Order: sequence, then structure tokens, then C-alpha cells
Amino acid sequence: MDNKEAHWSDFLTPKYWPLWISIGILRLLCALPYHWGLWVGKQLGRILYRLMNGRRHVTTVNIQLCFPELTPDEQRQRVKEVFENNGIGLIETGFSYWKNENFFRSRTEFRNFDLLDRQLEKGNGVILMGWHFSCLDLAGLLFSLHGKPCSTLYRQHDNPMLEWFFTNGRKRFSHPVERQKTRQMLRAMRNNHCIWYAPDQDLGRKGTAFVPFFGHPAATTLATTKMHQLNGSPLVKLDCWRKEDNSGYILEITSIDNFPSGSEEEDATLINRVIEEGIRKAPEQYMWVHKRFKTAPPGEKNIYKATKPD
Repeated sequence: MDNKEAHWSDFLTPKYWPLWISIGILRLLCALPYHWGLWVGKQLGRILYRLMNGRRHVTTVNIQLCFPELTPDEQRQRVKEVFENNGIGLIETGFSYWKNENFFRSRTEFRNFDLLDRQLEKGNGVILMGWHFSCLDLAGLLFSLHGKPCSTLYRQHDNPMLEWFFTNGRKRFSHPVERQKTRQMLRAMRNNHCIWYAPDQDLGRKGTAFVPFFGHPAATTLATTKMHQLNGSPLVKLDCWRKEDNSGYILEITSIDNFPSGSEEEDATLINRVIEEGIRKAPEQYMWVHKRFKTAPPGEKNIYKATKPD
């Protein structure tokens, strides 16, 4: 399947049946009324909190490290909220693939999109920098309501069926581009597309710099600067979060001043700072379940192995 586009018929063997069942259940849950779906997602998150000891440990370490101002009880509560929001995010992923987009039009608040419009008027494309919030895929559908063409960079999934499922789901509202396919990325920029890109994950030591993230050194990719150098496309930030009362969503565009700075490391520091500002708008909706500090600076220990999960 490497040389041709995958088709659902490629995944009919028994080893894929559990995934088909899971997708079927998700499809049924997404047929529920919106608020019922959010409630089911929240309960699912609570179940995952109890079952996923390893991810609970990772999340706990991240919250303790990044929010030392919280009391231990507040930190534990935030960890629970992170799992609840990730459970809701799973339902929202289904919404983004199957729910009628018109349902969300009146429930989406677009802020500062005039900044994006002005950048696109230059005809050079835009690097639309995001971060891994729990309503990630739904944000793609919501962004498409604004009517701007968007290509999304992503890492190819190890499981070929999940790669097929997520890629085809995202085609509803964007053009998915595997992050190694530089020519496709450059072509999209030259066609004046927005290129959605999230540089907030730990990709190892290669092509990264250790710069602060919530006050702690984190291996941060330098690829954002290199993307800009490909075509001179400007960089803006897209934040998306669910409103606290669950009445809808906010998408907010922010300009990023002083980018590029002339230094890849200074650019990475700036990027982490503006991502942190976005996360703090709804910190419980960020995917703290991933190992943001997985790669330790030279001479330091892996913080996730320093203590055992409970």
C-alpha cells in the first residue's frame, strides 16, 4: 500500500476488525445530540484516567512541572480534567468527520481573522501555527467554515488503517500533507494556502534546540524557521478552544512579531512562548498526555522515568 492510495477494502482481514468495531461505535456516538456526545466523551475520559496508568503518570509529571503554582489537589484535579477533555476530543474528532458542518456555524466565534486575510492578500501563503489541543481535528472543520484553503502537516501513523482513517477524515476540511513531503508543502504555499503546522511535540535531538517551555528546557524543532525560508510565507498562530459552558468554540488568530529573528534558537524560544500563551487560555484542553519533555538535555535524566507510575 506504499505505492498506491489505501482503500477501505485493504483492511478487511481479522486483525483490523477491532478497529472497525471501534470506528463503528464512534460513528454511533457521534449521532447523539451534541451535548450528549460531550457528556459521553467526558465519561470516557474518566474511564481512561483509571485505566491508562502510564499516560496518567506522564500527564501528572507534565502538570506538576508546568504548573507548580497549583496545590497538589489542584494539580490532581487538572490531570483528571485533561483526561476528560481528551475523551471529549475523541468524540469531537468524530464530529469533524461526520457531523453536519452547518451545526457549528452559529457556535463558532472567529477572532482577529482579518489578520489572516491581510496576510493571504499578499499571495505568498501562510504558516498557520497551532498546537495539540483536544479538539484538534474539529478545529480543522471549524477553520474551513471561514472559507480559506488549508493544507495540514501531519506525521504518518504507524498503523496503516489508522493512517487511512485519519487522512480520509481530514480530507473533508483540508488537504493532508505528510510532513516529510517538502515539495507538496511548498506547492501549497505557492498556491496561497494556509499550512497548518504544530511544532509543540518532542521529535528527539535531531534538528532541535533546548529552549524553555513553561519554564523548562524542551527539545523544540527548528523546522518552523526552515519552512519560512522555503517561500518567505509569514507565520501566524491559530488558537482553538471549547467555551467553558460548552456552548461552542473560539478560533483566534494572533500575529507573531519578530519572526524570523535571524536565529533559529531565538525563533524556537519565541514559538514556545506564544504556544504557551495559547495553552494557558484553556490549559485543561491541551494534550498533556504526550511526553513533551521526553528528550532530556545532555547530562540530565528522563523525568518520566524518575518516578514510577502509580
